[in-house]
Amino acid sequence: MKITQKIKKIFKIIGPGVITGAADDDPSGIATYTQAGAKFGYSQLWTIVFILPLVTAVQEACARIGAVTGKGIAAVIKQHYSKKVLFAAVLLILAANTINIGADIGVMAEAMQLLVPLNFSVLALFFTALILFLEIFLSYKVYSNFLKWCALALIAYPITVFLINNPWLEILKTTFIPHIEFSFGFLFIIVGILGTTISPYMFFWQASEEVEEEKNHHIFNHGKPKITEKFIKNLRLDNFLGMLFSQIAAWCIIVAAGTVLHNNGITEIGTAADAARALEPLVNTFPNSGLWAKIIFAFGVVGLGLLSVPVLSASASYAVSEAFNWREGLNLKFKKAHGFYGVITMATLIGLMINYIGIDPIKALVFTAVINGVVSVPLLFLINKIASDKKIMGKHKSGLLSRAMLWLAFAIVFLSSMAMFAALYGTTN
Repeated sequence: MKITQKIKKIFKIIGPGVITGAADDDPSGIATYTQAGAKFGYSQLWTIVFILPLVTAVQEACARIGAVTGKGIAAVIKQHYSKKVLFAAVLLILAANTINIGADIGVMAEAMQLLVPLNFSVLALFFTALILFLEIFLSYKVYSNFLKWCALALIAYPITVFLINNPWLEILKTTFIPHIEFSFGFLFIIVGILGTTISPYMFFWQASEEVEEEKNHHIFNHGKPKITEKFIKNLRLDNFLGMLFSQIAAWCIIVAAGTVLHNNGITEIGTAADAARALEPLVNTFPNSGLWAKIIFAFGVVGLGLLSVPVLSASASYAVSEAFNWREGLNLKFKKAHGFYGVITMATLIGLMINYIGIDPIKALVFTAVINGVVSVPLLFLINKIASDKKIMGKHKSGLLSRAMLWLAFAIVFLSSMAMFAALYGTTN
């Protein structure tokens, strides 16, 4: 009975942290991790272990900023920094998220084409309309519960990993011992892994969703949140569980792709069908296992796309709405927050249109992850400054460990991006 009560307690705590963690493994993440495993085998597994404490620290700081101030990150920047800093941050998140939305919608349509013989445009339009309907017309409480269940789509990869014959000694070694190649291809994927894990949209989303949670639980007092130590403790647990779940899934995707694809000579992921082959061992005892792998992959991508695209569009909308003092929040009805839902709609529609400029959806996902990595550099700097500012955060400002991890995250993403550009310059000259 005690175990059951503990499980129920954990499920009550689960909220923005777990949703953010699951959204972290969006279709862009799946494509990037699959490409990493296919191209380089197990040699980039170590990034997952090294990134876990960094992304946990970054997301904890973002969640804490939202919880303590009762405001999203853009609103905090507006109050304490110049307009130039505010609009630069908003433009970065808006541009990166819109590109990511387009790539995610595109691969959702391509993945569903593995199962149904419909035109790409028809499927892309269908998913766009479905996402907008769910986000605009469902209440926040119903929608957040829906998002939690979408996260279960990631379970297919851990199951697959333990069904295949892996070289576990080699995997263990590459998980904990870093391997670095100073080539553009290797560094490009490293930046992609960093970008799809420590993603800009996650910063803004989690801070704003902590505010939504506070509103949902009515813990505001005269416009300010009433923060208890228990609330902060639950916030950190929720955040840690979300990031841990996200990184376990990422590790499993790389292992599955390394064993099933790389070790069998498949080093490039060009289509959704290529990516789906990593799941074939999950159903290899079934008749027509290739079809079953496509089914699982397609529903996984669609489920995670339904989770991540709203996160992307909403996080961009929170930033814009906070910058212009518009009423914002998924807890509000459409008629009470036209601007907020207008940005969500426009970002999603512009993202949809990106699919018609001739970029392959799978390659676009990896490219999007790299863009996120580069864009996150200045935003990480800002988050560290805000979270460590006693004037803003009071007694809940970052401690020594938090500041150290945040600066380390900033330095690693910055240096990785610079190394990638240096390698690119070297290959073109």
